[in-house]
Amino acid sequence: MKYTEEHEWLEMGDDGIVTVGISAHAAEQLGDVVFVELPEVGTEVTKDDEVVVIESVKAASDILAPLDGEIVEVNEAIVDEPSKVNDDPEGEAWFFRMQIEDAAALEEYMDEAAYKTFIGS
Repeated sequence: MKYTEEHEWLEMGDDGIVTVGISAHAAEQLGDVVFVELPEVGTEVTKDDEVVVIESVKAASDILAPLDGEIVEVNEAIVDEPSKVNDDPEGEAWFFRMQIEDAAALEEYMDEAAYKTFIGS
């Protein structure tokens, strides 16, 4: 798993598809998630495009595309039940999967140890 400074996690599957979600730290900071709006499958995104809107009892946030690519799947379960984001942010509550253009771009992100240092845990 890789992590961004925006508290997203990325995991490359064997099929070359990258799954994207938010870290447990981010979910904890947000508080109870009450709304998630996901992108449409087939959407072409560029790194740093706003692709997800997430609202909690504390704040509204945007999730940015961590890489260039195409959204190939979204997790409708978290739209129907946003609290899943708090229950399992780094597992079942992933946001979207994307086919990326450049797998080497993942290397610019932090591994778990570097992310833990980044968040001070």
